[in-house]
Amino acid sequence: MTTGYWNRPDATRDAFTVDGWLRMGDLGRIDGDGFVYVVDRIKDMISRGGEKVFSGEVEDVLAAAPGVWEVAVVGVPDDELGERVGALIVAEPGTALDTAAVIEHAQHHLLGYKIPELVIAMTEPLPRNSAGKIVKSQLRQSIDWREVPIYRRGPVTRP
Repeated sequence: MTTGYWNRPDATRDAFTVDGWLRMGDLGRIDGDGFVYVVDRIKDMISRGGEKVFSGEVEDVLAAAPGVWEVAVVGVPDDELGERVGALIVAEPGTALDTAAVIEHAQHHLLGYKIPELVIAMTEPLPRNSAGKIVKSQLRQSIDWREVPIYRRGPVTRP
């Protein structure tokens, strides 16, 4: 498949096990019938208060909410919980995002600890790389999440 990353020996070392297996960074599960499902990327998994939240699962639910055009879910560093669930949501063109309706939709489809607590309504499309994938690292770094109020059935200020 490959012998490593071009001119990046550190990345090559981190990607391969000592016995030559390539770590792709995907996180999966196997069901009772032996089917394998990729559920998320390891680097995109959120650890909230000891619970694991798969960003892909939350993104799928939010994307199905009325008025949502695109969405990205990221882990936001938090002193109390380790990470909180943050969502960046772009409304369908020509509409305004009803954040409360999106969160209400999520409450009907997700366990409580998976519901985003930090929600940003974006007016511009989410940043994408040349392959068309959303660049979550850019979203994590470019936003001052300390300025985003924590959403608990309505915006509240940080404790």
